[in-house]
Amino acid sequence: MTAPSTVDPAAPTAEGHVLPPLRIGPLTIDTPVVLAPMAGVTNAAFRRLCRESGAGLYVAEMVTSRALVERGEESMRIISHAPDEKPRSVQVYGVDPATVGAAVHLIASEDRADHVDLNFGCPVPKVTRRGGGSALPWKRELFESILKAAVDAARPYGVPVTVKMRKGIDDDHLTYLEAGLVAQDLGVAAVALHARTAEQYYSGTADWSAIAQLKETVTDIPVLGNGDIWSAEDAVRMVRETGCDGVVVGRGCQGRPWLFADLAAAFAGSPERITPGARYVAQVIRRHAELMVEAFGDEGKALRELRKHMAWYWKGYVVGGEQRAALGLVSSLAELDDRLAALDLDQPYPGEAAEGQRGRAGTPKRPHLPDGWLDSRDLSEDFRRGLAEAELSVSGG
Repeated sequence: MTAPSTVDPAAPTAEGHVLPPLRIGPLTIDTPVVLAPMAGVTNAAFRRLCRESGAGLYVAEMVTSRALVERGEESMRIISHAPDEKPRSVQVYGVDPATVGAAVHLIASEDRADHVDLNFGCPVPKVTRRGGGSALPWKRELFESILKAAVDAARPYGVPVTVKMRKGIDDDHLTYLEAGLVAQDLGVAAVALHARTAEQYYSGTADWSAIAQLKETVTDIPVLGNGDIWSAEDAVRMVRETGCDGVVVGRGCQGRPWLFADLAAAFAGSPERITPGARYVAQVIRRHAELMVEAFGDEGKALRELRKHMAWYWKGYVVGGEQRAALGLVSSLAELDDRLAALDLDQPYPGEAAEGQRGRAGTPKRPHLPDGWLDSRDLSEDFRRGLAEAELSVSGG
């Protein structure tokens, strides 16, 4: 499967690399690009598709610390990696320092990953209503305790710990600059900022100026930028506008794993870009399906998991409503082959129609928080006593 490419006259023309390799503790990431963990998306199959396109750090789906310590079957699957997947990266969520520390110790001591990221950016209600994700840095002592527990657990094994966070809960409760300094002081290897608040969810425009402010404030460890990177040109522009040391790509690669080839080229100063026609997209979908079957060991489950990707893959291409609906109901490889063969696979890359935002942006949402969460930067005694119970027992949220 050979990727089509063209020269984009609007691409950067600077000679040489736009950025040097990214250093995260002992790890060197040749292309300073990180795949953001996305529940139900960044499983082993999708990560392999992305790795086959370009270099970078590919983070597995978020796993909760409690479920990991309990060795839940799904949690252990999430942190499983292919033998050739290097470096291996996982993201852990939790609100109890002891449980987070135990989860990171499990990962590091059993050599299950080369890098651990801590989730302080998730805006999903089931996470924030327990004080987790993007709500947590508001509680300074708790945030510090979790970072210390994770770093202390990972340090003896040489596993770097990083942090992914948002600007804060809302514009009146911003925490990112303080949190970045705390992370740096406690030995975190890098910080990544999704330049939105929890209240913004995925709506509006990411505030890249906040990434620049964080880079100016946190000077001893890499600062990565995240938010509204839909193309390689966006990534290069973010670096130039903010001075960040690398980028984190989430929704922009949904249905477009070849974006990582574009990013690798752009950061190497090359104008080469992949502009796939429909036949190439169909080949990638078929490859994705095969990898999903391999990862899940169950063809039916694998194809059901693939369904959500169909609309992303075919964004901008001429695919009729009935055909799209049929692709969204595939249940076997044979059925997938039949439905792909029925498409007009000779159509060329549709250009701008296939570019831009992926997934649903939605609208701002009032964050769901524990009662009285914003009343103080300190933990209430009731919440402190219930920390272990506040842990989610499910993964991939």
